[in-house]
Amino acid sequence: MEQAHHLQHAAEADLHEKGLSANSVGVLGSVVLGISSVAPAYALTATIGILVTQAGTKMAVVIIAGFLPMFFAAYAYRELNKVVPDCGTSFTWTTKAFGPYVGWLGGWAAVLATAIVLSNLAGVAVEFFYQFLGDLFGNESLGALWENPLINVLTCLAFLFVATWVAYRGITTTERVQFVLVGFQLAMLGLFAVLAISKSGSSATGMSFSWDWFSPAGLTLSAFIAGLSGSIFAFWGWDTCLTVNEESKGSAKTPGRAALLCVLSILLTYLIVATASQMFAGTGEEGVGLGNPDNASNVFAALAEPVLGNPWQLLLYLAVLASSTASLITTFLPSSRTMLGMAAYGALPARFASIHPRYLTPSYATVAAGVVAGAFYTVMHLLSRNALMDTIYALGIMICFYYGLTAFACIWFFRRELFADLNSFVFKLLFPLLGGLGLFAVLIITLRDSASPDYGSGASVFGVGLVLVLGLGLILLGVVLMMVWRSMAPAFFRGETLRTDTPAVIVE
Repeated sequence: MEQAHHLQHAAEADLHEKGLSANSVGVLGSVVLGISSVAPAYALTATIGILVTQAGTKMAVVIIAGFLPMFFAAYAYRELNKVVPDCGTSFTWTTKAFGPYVGWLGGWAAVLATAIVLSNLAGVAVEFFYQFLGDLFGNESLGALWENPLINVLTCLAFLFVATWVAYRGITTTERVQFVLVGFQLAMLGLFAVLAISKSGSSATGMSFSWDWFSPAGLTLSAFIAGLSGSIFAFWGWDTCLTVNEESKGSAKTPGRAALLCVLSILLTYLIVATASQMFAGTGEEGVGLGNPDNASNVFAALAEPVLGNPWQLLLYLAVLASSTASLITTFLPSSRTMLGMAAYGALPARFASIHPRYLTPSYATVAAGVVAGAFYTVMHLLSRNALMDTIYALGIMICFYYGLTAFACIWFFRRELFADLNSFVFKLLFPLLGGLGLFAVLIITLRDSASPDYGSGASVFGVGLVLVLGLGLILLGVVLMMVWRSMAPAFFRGETLRTDTPAVIVE
């Protein structure tokens, strides 16, 4: 036992104390932060249309398939967090497993994904904000203001400013806000599901429930993979539970437990609401059908009034607004803390490691994430008429890259003890391997398919699909920036600030 403790301490020897607010988040609070970051109401309204377009009535199959690699990857995160509880998460762990260059790119992809989704969340919040006001005051012109590019961008920037301010003020402020917002959105999703199922028999486009919806038979591989990219996006965000590990009560075990509970809770929510939506609306391309391209990017906008009735549909609008706003606030946690972790070890400029003396937050990194998200949203709004769909697919590329990389990092990090016992074999080899292979398979196929200008919204840059340009292009941009930073500050890349190492024994 003494040797085991010695080896565990050796693995943590070069970890830096960041100055964050320690012992502030328990298991329940961590689960709430994870669910908030996933944003189930927002993710469902943004992805149900995509899943139905690709998989038809087999939407549930794709949801479960998207859950499995995430569930397996969560075990890799849990095992790594036990021995290296560092807020840099993927960046720190992949650096320790594969070295500074792979680690830097893993951190870059994680920061990019969170910064991009911040802009996406703000965009959804803007749309539902004006739709809510339009219905509340019975003014169609007010409800359509989000379609005005200038008003849309300015309102989006305002949402980002408020979310940045809340995240800036500290983890406890964020946690208290999330209990209210997450509770409200889950209650509304439950009510929506119950009413959708009860009214499905009288719906003109409704469908009777069938267990065949849960069978992969008849689903083509290409449609399955395309839908899987959207499904993986819908589950993304649970790793927020891990990025607040240095602020958790029991940093070695609490974040991992919370991550698993978060993923399971999200799966149950998605299956219930997606199945209820399919029973009520069907998968056709007419009216409120889930296959209607006019509804694809915002399903609940079309289903709210038919399911809940007037004026109760306003509550569902509020739920999606609460969901996107909650996630907007929480998603600052992984982006800012990953940048904090990178800066603490010299992989980014030192100012990204600045901690606010009163709020104990990575203040500079939080503001930087808000600025990057605002700039990205503004540019994407000008480039693509359907930026939401394109960024979801592009996010799928980056998510699969750094989640998959972390899963493989777990295997390599613990390579000397993979067959020590059954637990080690299952949780440090088998589950991470399944998660990593699944995520990288989706990544490779998505890269191949997204080269086509027809992929996603159909937008392209010099004949290459915008999804590929965004997903792969931004990762390659990271390679360039990494080499520039290496020339300016080589200590991290020499292994002087965060070493590559592998402990032989880990204390459970």
